[in-house]
Amino acid sequence: MYPLPARFEGDPAPLSIDLHMHSTASDGALPPAELVSLCRARGLTHLALTDHDTVAGVAEASAAATREGLVLIPGTELSTRWAGINIHVVGLLPRGARGPLVEGLASQAEARTRRAERIAERMEKVGLADALQRAREQAGSDRPLGRPDFARALVAAGLVPDIGTAFKKHMGDGKAGDVKALWPELAEAVGWIVAAGGVAVLAHPLRHGLTRRKRGLLLDAFRAAGGQAAELVSGFQNADVTRDLSRQLQERELYASLGSDFHFPGGHLAPGSMSPVPRTATLPVWTHPRLADVVGLPRATRDAGAL
Repeated sequence: MYPLPARFEGDPAPLSIDLHMHSTASDGALPPAELVSLCRARGLTHLALTDHDTVAGVAEASAAATREGLVLIPGTELSTRWAGINIHVVGLLPRGARGPLVEGLASQAEARTRRAERIAERMEKVGLADALQRAREQAGSDRPLGRPDFARALVAAGLVPDIGTAFKKHMGDGKAGDVKALWPELAEAVGWIVAAGGVAVLAHPLRHGLTRRKRGLLLDAFRAAGGQAAELVSGFQNADVTRDLSRQLQERELYASLGSDFHFPGGHLAPGSMSPVPRTATLPVWTHPRLADVVGLPRATRDAGAL
């Protein structure tokens, strides 16, 4: 199995790890086992399944990873609020969901149900008749609905030409479909993850359109709540922006995670597809003491990468 590095040395070759992906347990297109098989076909050795506000697909993914000879870290991606912004936090859960996280996930599922009803009401006002049922048809199961389900329903109804336009006009941050009042505060969700023995990772911090100063305030609040890492690379991004984010993480002694945020085949992102990590002193999240044993990091390697 390809060893994971203790530090980012600027090697342009892709790493064999992806710590942010979705399956049909939330709003992904592939069942967990099929996602794991795709990861194996793409040369990954380590992965995390991080479905939205659930660990429902982890058991299936874990069994598939064992068959495929891959290392799977159980995970989830929690929706939270901070300063009026919808912030996602990935929980890497080497010990699984336990403690207050179990109740937290149950409350998130209830919140998603109420949220879907509110989104449906708003989408009907823009012309999507029977919005809740149409979104359910797009989901294809009884799992909690998310914004992508309504976006696909808008496309299927001919109200918008594609998913991107659906988010730009109706479902994106600040639009009618962006209902976030039901989510817990950032600090509460981080506390659930940490209490479960997990590592709390701030998801895609570059996607919120924040100024550098406000992003720093978000990182400060996240760190103060007990957060341990942030996604240094999420999909494809400019190398200079990555270096600047890396400096912000170093200033706060946060680890660096990597993830494609993969949802469906055929898009511009696939498992493991992301920009190379430039040389940086920010430590990989897999060197965190809570994850090093899980990913099989040799003792000498983890000692070399320790804070």
